[in-house]
Amino acid sequence: MNATRSGARHDLRRGVTYALLTSLVGSTAAAAAKFLGGRVSPYVIVFTQYLIGVVILLPWLLRNGTGALRTGRFALHFWRSIAGWIGFMAFYVALARVPLVDAVLLRAAAPIWVPAILFFWLGVRLPWARWAAIGMGMAGVVVILRPEAQGVSPWHLVGMLAGIGLAASMATTRRLAASESAHAIIFYYFAIAGIATLPFALATWQTPSLHDALLLGFIGVSIYVTMALYTAAYTYAKASVISPLNFLNVAFAGLLGVVFWGEVPDWLTFTGIALVVAGGIFAIWLESRGTTAEE
Repeated sequence: MNATRSGARHDLRRGVTYALLTSLVGSTAAAAAKFLGGRVSPYVIVFTQYLIGVVILLPWLLRNGTGALRTGRFALHFWRSIAGWIGFMAFYVALARVPLVDAVLLRAAAPIWVPAILFFWLGVRLPWARWAAIGMGMAGVVVILRPEAQGVSPWHLVGMLAGIGLAASMATTRRLAASESAHAIIFYYFAIAGIATLPFALATWQTPSLHDALLLGFIGVSIYVTMALYTAAYTYAKASVISPLNFLNVAFAGLLGVVFWGEVPDWLTFTGIALVVAGGIFAIWLESRGTTAEE
């Protein structure tokens, strides 16, 4: 995981492999969180996953000492952590109130937000074709949001916020991976986001049952593995290549939703999925043609 800077630019195959595994593991964690919805506070779920991540990383920190955390980019670590925290909080809140496939799709729609964040926040210039890919994906999000006479479902809007938070995390992770070790990136993320969550977790704490405690543990370990794979993916390849592969989460989540909750997607959901995925595939094609800016 401690890739060199040159490795971060040249090992596309390894980056794609890590991204595929990220989607597979992440979808199982989402399903476990949905099982907990309504019984365990989302703040407790988020805090538990960050605490488990820090504990898992302690042996690495003890071996390497605090020098391994030395960085000149703490501000970027901080904002990356807050963005990821907001994304996870919004995701778990939405999971309890909308179908699994909808929540996962809105989070997986992050690639359509990544270019906009790169442009407005990090100042990366983008060609017009990239904005076309964003527009296609946005059309899919609008379909998923299902705007009706009474307005858009607020819980779907929360799910969309999860995607925006993830997109900000994606963009900043790529920047950090050019100079920071994967372990350090993950440790800062878990520690900063965990501290941010602690007051809310304490305020909403209820002792979970043994079954729920086991699910919390599973989510924590799964999220650590997901973050490790996700960070490694961005260490070896650009965000414009890796981020669209998060759409595989939608396929896995759709299958789990049907099996465990009987949530068979309707034609609008399939249309939205098709549009969002098409936008992601278009972004990949643009990258293969060399028409996007360096990210």
